[in-house]
Amino acid sequence: MIQDTLQKRIYLSPPHMSGNEMKYINDAFETNWIAPLGPNVDAFEKEIAKYVGVSEAVAVSSGTAAIHLALSLLDVQKGDYVFCSTLTFVASANPILYQGAIPVFIDSEPETWNMSPQALKRALVASSVDGKLPKAVIVVNLYGQIAKMDEIISLCNHYKVPIIEDAAESLGSIYKGKASGSFGKFGVFSFNGNKIITTSGGGMLVSDDVEAIKKARFLATQAKDPAPHYEHSSIGFNYRMSNILAGIGRAQLEVLEERVQTRRILFDRYKKELSSIPGIQFMSELEQTVSNRWLSVFTIKGKETLHSIQYIISSLSEKNIEARNVWKPLHRQPLFKGNKYFPHNENDSISDRLFKFGICLPSGSNMLEEEQDRVINCLKKALMETII
Repeated sequence: MIQDTLQKRIYLSPPHMSGNEMKYINDAFETNWIAPLGPNVDAFEKEIAKYVGVSEAVAVSSGTAAIHLALSLLDVQKGDYVFCSTLTFVASANPILYQGAIPVFIDSEPETWNMSPQALKRALVASSVDGKLPKAVIVVNLYGQIAKMDEIISLCNHYKVPIIEDAAESLGSIYKGKASGSFGKFGVFSFNGNKIITTSGGGMLVSDDVEAIKKARFLATQAKDPAPHYEHSSIGFNYRMSNILAGIGRAQLEVLEERVQTRRILFDRYKKELSSIPGIQFMSELEQTVSNRWLSVFTIKGKETLHSIQYIISSLSEKNIEARNVWKPLHRQPLFKGNKYFPHNENDSISDRLFKFGICLPSGSNMLEEEQDRVINCLKKALMETII
């Protein structure tokens, strides 16, 4: 058994089933609700809306689909600008391209690693002077940490620009007493296999705008007009979640608070064991917030460690442990070559620095203590080798 634990691959963030999923899946089979939509979908939407504290939610096939629907609902069209966090997965920005719009990337700031209000202000001022404000601002909550929403909301309200809160990684996180995903015109969640709770694949669009969510359901179900035959006057999408997957989501939502607490304990233990090593700095937690700590992430800095990130990741990989770089900023991706980018300071790009020196550690809520010990011991050895 000990030998199995030593050899078993440790993944970054694997699915963690609650044990109650089959109850909802069996209900779907027994009632023959196998096709998309059904009682589980309806219930999952209501349960998420209640948890987040918003009026309505619509269950869809992915977080990417939810962002795309939000942009469609905001009438983002070809040639429009949409501001987007640069330090994120490409799925945050791809839907901008689906609409033929133009992404403009906004840097991170040091405290939350999320969108810099300072950079956002410069971008909004510049676009206002040019007479072309963005149709939307997509704010990403990275690794479970919520962005500085008070400052961002104030700026966007001043310029009358709606916010899409990409909370794909932050379900269960809290900002000043409010749930992640409840701050923008629209909130977006992902239930991909690596998220804090999963439906295998899926997402959710949430909002206090009941009519907008009603329209989102219409668009996500191929935009079928009321008629005795198939009638279509709008472009629609095949974006709805299946009743079976929604059943998995309902069981997962029941244990969300447990998953958050487990990941926070994992993070605290990593921090306790590794923070004494020179140059190590873990992602902080903004005052009056609670991060779900979806992933435990740290940076390593100092002239003697500039080359060390890939060495550390490779060393862990040799021991059958998955670790990854922090997201490569989107303004550095070939897909977005030439797009505008606003750094935190004129000559200081925080996101570039985080990518250069950041590492994501295995953070699964089903990771055993001896498995975390294995990660910590391998890390200590690799870290000491890089700073000698």
